[in-house]
Amino acid sequence: MAVVFISPKQRQKTFFLGITVMFLLFIAVVFFGVFLSSPKEVPATLVFNKPKVNVDTKILDSAQFKSLQPFAKMQTQYSYEATDEENSFKTGFITAASKEAAMAILENSGLSVSELKEAKIGRDNPFSPYYQQGLQPTLETNTSAQNNTVKR
Repeated sequence: MAVVFISPKQRQKTFFLGITVMFLLFIAVVFFGVFLSSPKEVPATLVFNKPKVNVDTKILDSAQFKSLQPFAKMQTQYSYEATDEENSFKTGFITAASKEAAMAILENSGLSVSELKEAKIGRDNPFSPYYQQGLQPTLETNTSAQNNTVKR
């Protein structure tokens, strides 16, 4: 009886070839079993029946629909520079639906508007913090803390 020795490289090649063949057989079984099978008949109870939709346009003639009010225009904030009746310079912000409405409100309050522009809302850099860290407070020495105590 002859003893046959297989080198480790040959054993490794044989192993990977066997794994590859098994993988390809598995893929072939899945392909033929799933993709080439004929679809099964679905019972009629499981089929989605499209509902009947009736659009009733009579609602457009109802009093409730006719009494609806349109949405108000969105208010915008404006910055202004104006002078009052005493010729003193004033600046501020006003909220109105339009630039013309803001001008009318300011003129009705007795101001002569020299500049009216839409105020910037938000920040230029969205990544900056909402608060600014100022200088760190200095630690008081014991002598300054003792000077602040009330003498009795």
